[in-house]
Amino acid sequence: MRTRQKRARRERGRRERGRRLAADAALLLLATAFALPLVWLLLASLDPGADLRVRAPSTLTGENFRAVLTDEIAFTPMLNSLLLCGGATAVTVVCAALAAYPLSRHRARWARPYLLTVLFTTCLPITAVMVPVYALFVRVELIDTRYGTALFMAASQLPFALWLTKNFMDAVPLVLEEAAWTDGASGARTLTRVVLPLMGPGLTVVTVYTFIQLWGNFFVPFMLILTPERLPASVSVYTFFGNYGSVVYGQLAAFSILYSLPVLLLYVLIARRLGGGFALGGAVKG
Repeated sequence: MRTRQKRARRERGRRERGRRLAADAALLLLATAFALPLVWLLLASLDPGADLRVRAPSTLTGENFRAVLTDEIAFTPMLNSLLLCGGATAVTVVCAALAAYPLSRHRARWARPYLLTVLFTTCLPITAVMVPVYALFVRVELIDTRYGTALFMAASQLPFALWLTKNFMDAVPLVLEEAAWTDGASGARTLTRVVLPLMGPGLTVVTVYTFIQLWGNFFVPFMLILTPERLPASVSVYTFFGNYGSVVYGQLAAFSILYSLPVLLLYVLIARRLGGGFALGGAVKG
C-alpha cells in the first residue's frame, strides 16, 4: 500500500512539474515575442545599415540619432506634441474632476443612465466621427489650429477619464467634506482643498492614462492639422516611410526611442504616487 502511495505521489509530482514547465515555456515564448521588437529598436538605432532583421550591428554608431536630432525632424514635432497633448490632458483632467464631483456626491436617478451614455460614446470608432468633426472645424474655423485639435482630443478622452475619476472620488469619505462644511468651507474650496488632494494617486492615474493615449494619437492631428510645421511627433514619424516601400530603419528606430522618452520620464517621475494609496489614515476619528 505504501509503495502504491509513493508511486502515486511521484506521478502527481511529475505531472505538476510538467505543467509548470509548460506554463514557464509559454510565458517565456510570450515574453520573447514582446521583447524582440524592443531589442530590434535598440540595435537598429545604433546600426548604420539597419533593416528588419534582429542582429547585432557590425559597428556601433550614433549617426542615426545625429540625423534625427534636428529642429525639423525631432525638436519642433516634439514641442508640438508636448503642447498639444499636455494642453489636452490638462483640460481632460480638470473637466473630469469637475464633472465627477456632483456625480459622486449627489444621488440622482439620471446619474447612472448619464454615465452609461457617456461610456457608450467611447465605443464609437474615431473614424466614424471624423468626417462630421472635420466639416464642423472647417465651418467654425478651428481647422489647422493647435487649440482646436487639443479641445477635440480632450473631448475624445473625457468619457473614460470621467469614469475613472468618479470611481476614485467615491473612495473619499463624505464625512471629511462635512467636517470642512462645518468649518465654513464652500463647495469649491472643499473640492480643491480636501477631495482632490486625498485622491492624488487617482488623479495621477487619470493623468498618465490620458497623456499616453493622446501621445500616441495619429489619426486626429493627421486630419485636423494641415500645416507641416504644426504637426506633432506622432504624425511626423510617417515621414520616415519613403516612396516605393523604402524605409530608413535606423533613423526610424532612433526617432522612436526619442519619441518614447517623454512617456517613460513621466512614469518614472510619478511612479511613487502610483504605488501609494489614498492618504486617509487617521483622517476619520471614531
